[in-house]
Amino acid sequence: MLYAIGDTHLSQFSDKPMDVFGGKWNGYTDKLRSGFSALSDDDVTVICGDVSWGMTLEESLEDFRLLDRFPGKKLIVKGNHDYWWSSLKKMTEFFEANGIRTIEFLHNNCYRYGDRALCGTRGWFYEEGSGSGHDRKILSREVQRLETSLKAAGDAPEKICFLHYPPRYGSYVCSEIIDVMERYGVKECCYGHIHGDGQRMAVRGTVDGILYRMVSADYLNFSPLRLE
Repeated sequence: MLYAIGDTHLSQFSDKPMDVFGGKWNGYTDKLRSGFSALSDDDVTVICGDVSWGMTLEESLEDFRLLDRFPGKKLIVKGNHDYWWSSLKKMTEFFEANGIRTIEFLHNNCYRYGDRALCGTRGWFYEEGSGSGHDRKILSREVQRLETSLKAAGDAPEKICFLHYPPRYGSYVCSEIIDVMERYGVKECCYGHIHGDGQRMAVRGTVDGILYRMVSADYLNFSPLRLE
């Protein structure tokens, strides 16, 4: 089966546990462990960013080892708090050197799951910044990465996009990201990033032919969402 979840925010080594926020986040690591326990080793879970609070690969190693022990294969999309993120070559070599076997990266590529092509990138909230040239440059790069991922899908009958930032949120619309999805016939998009009261403004359901699913871990009660 195919699953998605975002924003695990693990902190086995770094001193930033999400428990400090209370509420749903109390004991969230155990909740994630319990949520993943329902999966099997044949399942695939896409994690839509903000995986670990570690600042480096070394600081995040215990978080990766925890995820690696969870059932099934995990595909990681970069989040805005994944400061440990490095080049694909360096991350892959680090995982190989440390015996991480069940985690791979969804970055400038795609993965096939039956007839489905799993595509994705971090995305960007253009309105989060000042509208500066820096923001435009980041958004342009993310659009290119998404298109590279969707091109890699070839003639797959079904393409699913996994992003960290939502391409729609309240009245905000990231038309650049949405245009790419529409051009490549994407019918489903999973995203994370949104927490707490902000989830009330999250766009869920089908808009202009694309089904949007919010998969932030706290919204899902820390159990990966099965994608039918």
